[in-house]
Amino acid sequence: MRAARFHTYGEAEGLVIEQVPDPHPGPGEIRVRVAAAGVNPIDWKLRAGALHGVIPLELPAVPGRDAAGVVDEIGAEVQGVGIGDRVFGLGGVTGATAELFVLSAWAHVPATWNDEQAAGAGLASVTAMRGLDALGSLAGRTLLVEGAAGGVGSAAVEIAVARGATVIGTASERNHEFLASLGAVPTTYGPGLAQRLSALAPHGVDVVLDTAASGSLDDLVAITGDPTRVATVADHAGGQRLGTHVVNAENDSTLLSEAAELGRQGRYTPRVEQSYPLERIADAHAHAERGRTRGKIVVRI
Repeated sequence: MRAARFHTYGEAEGLVIEQVPDPHPGPGEIRVRVAAAGVNPIDWKLRAGALHGVIPLELPAVPGRDAAGVVDEIGAEVQGVGIGDRVFGLGGVTGATAELFVLSAWAHVPATWNDEQAAGAGLASVTAMRGLDALGSLAGRTLLVEGAAGGVGSAAVEIAVARGATVIGTASERNHEFLASLGAVPTTYGPGLAQRLSALAPHGVDVVLDTAASGSLDDLVAITGDPTRVATVADHAGGQRLGTHVVNAENDSTLLSEAAELGRQGRYTPRVEQSYPLERIADAHAHAERGRTRGKIVVRI
């Protein structure tokens, strides 16, 4: 199969397209013929070697953790899915940006999503939902999402609105109209946030989800007055220091199915800022690495 690979840690230009051996699913896994794969912060951080001390890779490696496609091989002990089904989901920390990818968690793609939207849903939705789940019931509560225009943040906004929350989202001013379209009340991040929130939420902010790792976690805890009312999916060191909920994504088919059901209901639509063909994966990684992405970047296979 064709795949993108990097042979050494380094810049995006080191990604090359080449022939690699086909993967095959083990027990409890499925293989998809990939239509599109997501590009996530972890992908370029792994490629750059920034996470080498935490997640060492066997090189060369194929970047990508989530993808959407059509099932073409099924491992033992798998039920509820068949050859030809259209699914999206998660595999290992690498391997997705290829013609074939093995998933260990998946859900059927709702008819309301195209392939690129489905490719952008996997990691973003499970990360957002795990962060929101850590904060408890959201019905009738006011939630602040820090970094609300990004892939995880935009997913969290729509999912939280669907769960009954009033959502305030921080983003640069150019993304305020985008946040409003998701159902959030937009505001800018940075100095003066507490004062802006007092005007937007006179009765206070109940809970906060940090998706940005912008160095604002101390301020977010101060806004709620209680670190247990704050969850972070981005600033693990800060969260551990302050005693907030620190959340990691997990390959969880139940969460993916919940995201898909919200998609079927028209209550969650993954936002894709730009898609690139496989041959331009270096451009996709460079785009992601610059930050300030509105929604997701995906690669078409």
